[in-house]
Amino acid sequence: MIQVETIEQYIEELDDNSFAKLRDWFIEFEQSRWEKKIEQDSNAGKLDFLINAGFGTL
Repeated sequence: MIQVETIEQYIEELDDNSFAKLRDWFIEFEQSRWEKKIEQDSNAGKLDFLINAGFGTL
């Protein structure tokens, strides 16, 4: 597996256009992972306390 330090070095070598593409991709990727985590937590009942506290009606 590639180490974080190696990835950092590659990122530092990117031109502005490639860096912008990577940044945009990473933002979308991070949001997708967050949404999956929220869905998993919701399905597992970990967020039920929000519904029980009245936040489910927002």
